[in-house]
Amino acid sequence: MKWMIYGAYGYTGELISRHAVAEGHKPVLAGRNGEAVRKLAEELDRDYVVVSLDEPGALEAALADMDLVIHCAGPFEVTAEPMIASCLATKTHYLDITGEISVFEFAHASHKLAESAGVVLCPGVGFDVIPTDCVAAQLKEQLPDAIDLVLGFDSSSRMSRGTARTGMRKLAEGGAVRRGGDVVNVPLAYHTRKIDFGNGEKCAMTIPWGDVATAYYTTSIPNIEVYIPASPRLIKRMKRMNWFRWLFRFKPLRNMLEKNIEQQPAGPDEEEREKAVTYVWGEAKNGKGDSKSLRVKVMNGYKLTSQGAVDVAMHILEQRPAPGYYTPAKLCGSDLIDRYKIE
Repeated sequence: MKWMIYGAYGYTGELISRHAVAEGHKPVLAGRNGEAVRKLAEELDRDYVVVSLDEPGALEAALADMDLVIHCAGPFEVTAEPMIASCLATKTHYLDITGEISVFEFAHASHKLAESAGVVLCPGVGFDVIPTDCVAAQLKEQLPDAIDLVLGFDSSSRMSRGTARTGMRKLAEGGAVRRGGDVVNVPLAYHTRKIDFGNGEKCAMTIPWGDVATAYYTTSIPNIEVYIPASPRLIKRMKRMNWFRWLFRFKPLRNMLEKNIEQQPAGPDEEEREKAVTYVWGEAKNGKGDSKSLRVKVMNGYKLTSQGAVDVAMHILEQRPAPGYYTPAKLCGSDLIDRYKIE
């Protein structure tokens, strides 16, 4: 089977590429920066393709003999749609590492097209959203009549530049939760509460994490919120930001902030990825007030992404699931998280 990693030379794309080759796989590396992709391909002794998402004809030609692509070039709200369109045209299975709600919603809306094309669409095959998606699925198994689902995670790891850029771009949109089955836009730090994610109780606030979309398609639970730890000071700052977050729609401000982000390290180094763990928590409740909770400790998010993306790719190529849209837990089972647990 022939498969591609697109955006292979980005911070996370390179981690995935290196892990795949270390596991004995032979992906074709691809991206629009010819020098960057050539350099990495030569180091890893892999074939490579230089192609831009802005050239549909060239992209389809590059994907024509590919069985699957792991798409790693964000921001995915911009790049996912053209890649998915080319994958549908060339009958190429599509994976990505997004955490953006709009991308999950778009992929889900493309389910019938994917079925007709014989293609699997499974965005979010990294830390966004494998562990939280699996926790959601396991809670649904424990409490089948749940109507409320709350998920969260606590990580000491620094963000990559790509994640920081995506977060900055999304500030203008505020937060998001799911209510009655629909994604609803809400203010930043919309809800706050104290949560023990697995390493002691902390203040936490809601964030527009990908599970607001995916956990619903995994569990059918209609009300979903996602939390991360946040100091009282940060919570106050985020609430104040609601008054002027519209400013982040202006391109000059975004360009200035992106330049600042580019001055930061690409992401956590190897030592930090090995040391920094992530605590994942979830709680489900039904209409009678019964509840179930679950806590899991997993590896650093970027390390998990490098392994998870390859694991899901191999699952598709080896198991040949029915075509259509999937979440990671729906595709690979809720026990997928077991591969990334830390005792």
